[in-house]
Amino acid sequence: MSSGKTPGWLDWHRDPSPPRFTLPPGAVDAHCHVFGPPDRFPYAPERRYTPCDASREQLFALRDRLGFSRNVIVQATCHGTDNRAMADACRASAGLARGVAAVRRSVTDNELTDLHEAGVRAVRFNFLRRLADRVPGDEILEIARRIEPLGWHVVAYFEAGDLAELEDLLSALPTVVVVDHMGCPDVTKPVNGPEFRAFLRFMQANDNVWSKVTCPERLSRSGPPALDGERAPYRDMVPFARAVVDSFPDRVLWGTDWPHPNLMDHMPDDGLLVDFIPHIAVTQELRRKLLVDNPLRLYWPGPK
Repeated sequence: MSSGKTPGWLDWHRDPSPPRFTLPPGAVDAHCHVFGPPDRFPYAPERRYTPCDASREQLFALRDRLGFSRNVIVQATCHGTDNRAMADACRASAGLARGVAAVRRSVTDNELTDLHEAGVRAVRFNFLRRLADRVPGDEILEIARRIEPLGWHVVAYFEAGDLAELEDLLSALPTVVVVDHMGCPDVTKPVNGPEFRAFLRFMQANDNVWSKVTCPERLSRSGPPALDGERAPYRDMVPFARAVVDSFPDRVLWGTDWPHPNLMDHMPDDGLLVDFIPHIAVTQELRRKLLVDNPLRLYWPGPK
């Protein structure tokens, strides 16, 4: 694959609007990425896409503009298991960023120690075949056992139809398991339908399972425009995210997903995404748990 962007790839929003919702002090953007620049941090030869560059400096500028205090930077598949760009951003953050790495069983103990010192606190496994080759279950279990003594957890990215296949494996992991984007529900189906109920049951049955209530811009079918003069975008996502926040207030996280990889139809205004939050966490207590207490407990345990 050439070094140029994948055809049709949209650049991230260069001038997001100021959010109307004021984030609570200490809020964490708990799901975002950095890409490249490829002259310093080349993209993986086996990648399925080539994104636009999105540097640590640009991420930190967005953090400050939106009103966040900290970031959790997630390794994306375009960099494969080369975690240097993510780790570099964490090191440059003066302790205000944590990382989620991608590793295989060949990773050495010294490499894990180096990642921990950089600020990494989790490993991510991507089960979307269009984005990455799946890691075998026995390898995932082996890696989870190795990272458990570090206090790390596992992040799992899958789609709703994959849950039945993955449930036994994820339930067997000895660490906290954080599910990306609520398991990517099909929002054209009822929120009380069997598919999404299965996800809620999975969380209910496993008190070590958390969920990110993220990516309305990717999962929505109603689209981004504000309706009826209100900044209430992605309304079809609200019942799903609110069900998770209301049911598991101590096990939810939120993030921008900046710079929004794999979006081809529109690029969201990150200020508008922040204004999605009060529609899914409707009290100050829920918002503080979602944005402050939960991510700090998971990624910055102990004295802050």
